[in-house]
Amino acid sequence: MSTTLTDAPRTERAPGPRLLRGLSWLVVRQHRAMLFSLLALLVLGSIWLVYERGSMKDFLDAAGWPQKELAQPSFESGSTDLLVSALGMLPLILAVFVGAPLIAGDQEQGTAQLVTTQSVSRLRWVTTKFVWCYAGVLLTGAVLSALFTWWWKPYRSVFPSSWSDGAIFDATGPMLPALCLFLTAAGITIGVLVRRVLTSMAIAFVLASGFGVFFDRMIVHLAPTRTLVYPLDADMPSRLHESLEVDRWIGSADGRLYGWGLCSKETEAASDACVKNHGIVNNVYEYLGFDQMAAMQWTGAGILLAGTVVLTAFVLWRVSRRPL
Repeated sequence: MSTTLTDAPRTERAPGPRLLRGLSWLVVRQHRAMLFSLLALLVLGSIWLVYERGSMKDFLDAAGWPQKELAQPSFESGSTDLLVSALGMLPLILAVFVGAPLIAGDQEQGTAQLVTTQSVSRLRWVTTKFVWCYAGVLLTGAVLSALFTWWWKPYRSVFPSSWSDGAIFDATGPMLPALCLFLTAAGITIGVLVRRVLTSMAIAFVLASGFGVFFDRMIVHLAPTRTLVYPLDADMPSRLHESLEVDRWIGSADGRLYGWGLCSKETEAASDACVKNHGIVNNVYEYLGFDQMAAMQWTGAGILLAGTVVLTAFVLWRVSRRPL
């Protein structure tokens, strides 16, 4: 009688093929919390935008708009204002919580030295991190911007803010994804230079806040201004109602311009005498029109994307030359 020993049957299934391999798999696994947070932000923000648009549409339909004018000048909603403010804060949040810790966290914890002592070069490792970070940021900014533009554009006349306000200008069209990318790149650059997470986040917050104020003031320089001359006693032309005022003057018949407050005297008689004495007959209005908004946004987005390229190239150059 003989006994034959055979291997026990294997019941484990062979692991399926991975969607990601190598360095991409490592980077995604390392930053899965960040990527899932961006995904959650994208989904929840999209739901919020669609909901707010539906609420505004129902309100305006019930009021008979646009056939009937609204009793109040615009649609007022605390949640709408909150959403617009949240979109305006998005680039800053990404700079602080996504950009600043991306590489600074690895530098502070020693992960950078561990990874780059393997067969992976520093440049390849950082480039892969850039690709996944920028992909998540760009997708989030682009989708939220597209949804907000889809909501705002047909209802802009009843929105609490005009197109020239920074909150609207920066959250529509290509501006929001461009701002998200630029400030994220700025946060990454700060993190690489400072090498400490909390310090980098604090500096990124201050610089991103200051940049937001600065860029809103630069809107008027993104397109050539227009000038309209109309009679002194006439009402403002209707085409100026949606315009962004850059400056205004009063002018004489020979084309000489004076400051708007020149004849703002204490009494009407003194004001009329001033107008007559200087021969003032026209209002001169310098402005940017709503039809220039798209060109202004693409110009601004181009500047921001160029800045993103410069910051990214600087970080890649630095990590290829110096140890992290």
